[in-house]
Amino acid sequence: MKKTLLNILKFLIYFSIGGFLMWYVYRNYDMQEIKATLNKGVNFWWLFLSMVIGLISHFSRTVRWQMLIEPIEKKTSVTNTFFAVMVGYFANLLIPRMGEISRCGVLSRYEKISVSRLIGTVVVERLMDVIMLLLCLLLTLALQFNVVTDFLFKNADLSKVTNIFTSVWTYVIIFGIVVLLRFLKKWFSKTSPYMKLKGLWAKFSEGFLAVKNVKNKPAFVFHTVFIWVMYFLMIYVCFFAFEFTSHLSPMAGLAAFVLGSLGMVAPVQGGMGPWHFMVISTLQMYGIAKNEGAAFALIVWSSINAMIVIMGIISMIILPIINRKKA
Repeated sequence: MKKTLLNILKFLIYFSIGGFLMWYVYRNYDMQEIKATLNKGVNFWWLFLSMVIGLISHFSRTVRWQMLIEPIEKKTSVTNTFFAVMVGYFANLLIPRMGEISRCGVLSRYEKISVSRLIGTVVVERLMDVIMLLLCLLLTLALQFNVVTDFLFKNADLSKVTNIFTSVWTYVIIFGIVVLLRFLKKWFSKTSPYMKLKGLWAKFSEGFLAVKNVKNKPAFVFHTVFIWVMYFLMIYVCFFAFEFTSHLSPMAGLAAFVLGSLGMVAPVQGGMGPWHFMVISTLQMYGIAKNEGAAFALIVWSSINAMIVIMGIISMIILPIINRKKA
């Protein structure tokens, strides 16, 4: 009961933060003008294609996760693994970062394998994602350096954030946190909970180091790249759903995708607010009017997350059914 209430409280807190950020981003927009922009016509077939591409990327992530799990546990069922991934995405829309733990819990339940090892494999996945995001950012910088620098330093709202990284106090605070953590580590290592955590850490490490034992490394690399190509296409094909963005180049799509992905880092459901701000600001750099960019971000974000909600609910319904039949 306490755990349920705590999760509800977390959801309300994160949703309130996300709701505030959405209001903050859209506060100066005329919603009637955005509505009028949308009334000019939206080709929903392109949005549907974006959803299909998203599902393909999630299936590719499923296959890659199986590659990490197999060397340390066993080859998992494709259906269980895929539906666990979709439950994870759905859980992230409820409580940010909860999805990583949720999908491990779901797969552990139906495949009878170690949660700790699974968490280790998910950390490897997230590390791969960070590397791919950085590579995409470098590619965007290489191909469109002026666009990205204008976005970072000529955007009045974003310049407040970039100033944090040039402040001496930022690094003083980071140094203080590091010193405090080292002190706490010495104290904690002498307590009994530390020994229990040490055992869990051993299993976690097995999962984390599973990438060394992946049987088909070229396929692992292929899926890692393929997932992110699909992520890019999810955004780019949406340009053709609107007349005002249909002329934009793949380079504009890459910039919107990468900078929007940076907005997804914020601890709110589905990047609600920060993702919209980043995408709207990026489209402005390519000559798209603010109201048009706001309409694009609103519809595209809603369609992508609608797919996650639908598949998440379907996954939670189907998982018990197919595993009951197996039993």
